[in-house]
Amino acid sequence: MPKFTSVLHPLPQGEGTHVQTVVCIDATDRRIILATQAGLPRVSRPYHKLADELGLTADDVMARLQRMQRDGIIRRISAVPNHYKLGFKGNGMSVWDVPDADVRELGRLIGALDSVSHCYHRPRHLPNWSYNLFAMVHGRDRAEVLMKVAQIADLLGDAVRGHDVLFSTRILKKTGMRLAE
Repeated sequence: MPKFTSVLHPLPQGEGTHVQTVVCIDATDRRIILATQAGLPRVSRPYHKLADELGLTADDVMARLQRMQRDGIIRRISAVPNHYKLGFKGNGMSVWDVPDADVRELGRLIGALDSVSHCYHRPRHLPNWSYNLFAMVHGRDRAEVLMKVAQIADLLGDAVRGHDVLFSTRILKKTGMRLAE
């Protein structure tokens, strides 16, 4: 019997508006999720190794992962580097007050920069928090991050009404939600 999970998908017309849809995962999808939620095997052909372990073909594993990503069951497949171990110790979350109508376009500009690992829109919490665009900037030290943030400010120009940088003080565990076995 298939398992069901609810996934919230944003509607394009309104901020904060969502529609709930029910998507189905079967026992094979669940086995793939359980086998990959701690990471893909560190081998030259991870999907083939995973397929061998699960008694599937690599094409089936890849097709199922693509479908689950498309359906919102999984968000993404990506590397999660430890920036500190790579020598980037000045990491800071830059926060930006930009016009809501421009946040998507400006976020794409910032998100494409090599020094930015992730960039996203968040709601303002007025009157105390006017920032609506967040971008994690990585540098070898705080001075380098501040220089990169100044470059972002120049790139965004007059669209920036204010910004700040919140520097990391410790590493948090980087894991998403996990299914129980």
